[in-house]
Amino acid sequence: MDETVKQGFTFVTHLECSMVGDSYEANQQHNLSKAGKPLLVKYDLTSLSNSLSREELAYRPENLWRYSEFLPVKYAENIVSLGESMTPLIHTPRLQSGNGNVYIKDEGRLPTGSFKARGLCVAVSMAKELGVTQIAMPTNGNAGAALAAYATRAGIETYIFCPEDTPQVNVREIAAQGGRVWLVNGLINDCGRIVEEGKENMDWFDFSTLKEPYRIEGKKTMGLELADQLGWQLPDVIFYPTGGGTGLIGMWKAFNEMKEIGWINGKLPRMVAVQATGCAPIVRAYEAGTEQAELWEGAHTVAAGIRVPVAIGDFLILRAVRKSNGFATAVADEQILAARDEVAQQEGILMCPEGAATYAAYKKELSSGRVDSAESVILFNCATGLKYELPPISRLLDCTQQPIDYSALLD
Repeated sequence: MDETVKQGFTFVTHLECSMVGDSYEANQQHNLSKAGKPLLVKYDLTSLSNSLSREELAYRPENLWRYSEFLPVKYAENIVSLGESMTPLIHTPRLQSGNGNVYIKDEGRLPTGSFKARGLCVAVSMAKELGVTQIAMPTNGNAGAALAAYATRAGIETYIFCPEDTPQVNVREIAAQGGRVWLVNGLINDCGRIVEEGKENMDWFDFSTLKEPYRIEGKKTMGLELADQLGWQLPDVIFYPTGGGTGLIGMWKAFNEMKEIGWINGKLPRMVAVQATGCAPIVRAYEAGTEQAELWEGAHTVAAGIRVPVAIGDFLILRAVRKSNGFATAVADEQILAARDEVAQQEGILMCPEGAATYAAYKKELSSGRVDSAESVILFNCATGLKYELPPISRLLDCTQQPIDYSALLD
C-alpha cells in the first residue's frame, strides 16, 4: 500500500470525450465515448493545487506514486505495483551539437523493461478498482509484457494478441508472466480487430491503446517526472517515438495541468512525434495539414513498437504537436540502427530501436534547421535495448593450442 494515496479520495471529477466534450461518470467501467473517441480523465485542479505543493514532493519516495494526486486511483489497496522507480535523466554531451544540452530519459529501467509499465500500472490498478476480471489487448510486445505482469499480480486474466513477427523475447515474457498469448498473421490493427470482435462473447475488457481512459494517466507521469527532475523548468524540445501516441498525449496533458495550477510557467516544450519511414501515418497527416491519419499500407520497420498503421488517438497526437509548435518526422531503418550503435559507442547507453529513432530524428532535424543546436532536448528511450536482437559477435580465441597474439587484438 502506498501512503501517498489518500484513502477513499481522488481529485477526479469526471471523464470527457476527447472529441466532442460530453461527460461520463468516473467510477464506472468505460471504453470509448459515444462518439467512438478516447475518454480523458478530468480533475478538480484548483482543489488539487490547494492540497499539494511542489515542495511537498521532495519528501516523498522517488517513484510513480509520488504524483498520486494527479492520478485516478482512489483506494491505496488497489494499487498494483512492481516498484515503478523514477527513471534516470542522463546528460549525453557527446551527442549534442553546439550549446544545447541533450538528455536521454531512460525508461528501460522500469519494471518489465519499458515505459509501458507506467501506463499499465495505473490502468490495471483502475481495472482492479472497477472490478474488471478479464482483459484483452493487441500488442507489438512491450505493452503486452507489462499487462501480463501487472494483471497477474492483480489476479486478473489476460488474453494478448501479437503480430507474428513480434520479438520472441516479448512473446515469451508475456507467457512467462502469466498472459495467454497468441501470434497473429497480421499487424497490430489486425490483432485489435480480434479483440474488438471477440470481447462481447468472451467477456473481455478491451485494453487496446486509448480504448480505456487510464493508461494515459500512467504515461502522464513521464511529464510530471521530467518537470520534477529539471527543477520545474521544461526543455525546449522533446523527441518521442510515436506509434499509438499514448505517452506523447499523456505528457502534453501533464504539462497543461501543471501550467494551469502554476507549477510551471512560460512556453511548453515543442513535441516532436518520431516515426519510421516504413510506417509514418502521423507524419503524413501532419504534412498534409489534416487531423486524422489514414491507414498506412504495408507497414514495416525494425522499430516494432512504432509500427502502428492506424492510431485511434491520431487527432490528439496531431493537436499536441501543433499546439506546441512541434512537428512530426520520420527516419529510415538504416538511420535508426546507425543511431543505436552511435549512442551505445559514444555514451554507453543501449537504446531500443524505437528510442534510437529519436536520436536519428534529432540529427536529421539539426541538419534541416527545425531544431537549433542551442536548444535543450530530451530523447525518450522507451525500453531497454537488451530486449532486441543485436549484431552477432563471432570472435574466438584459442587459448590451448597456441600462444595468444596480443597484437592481433588491436585489429
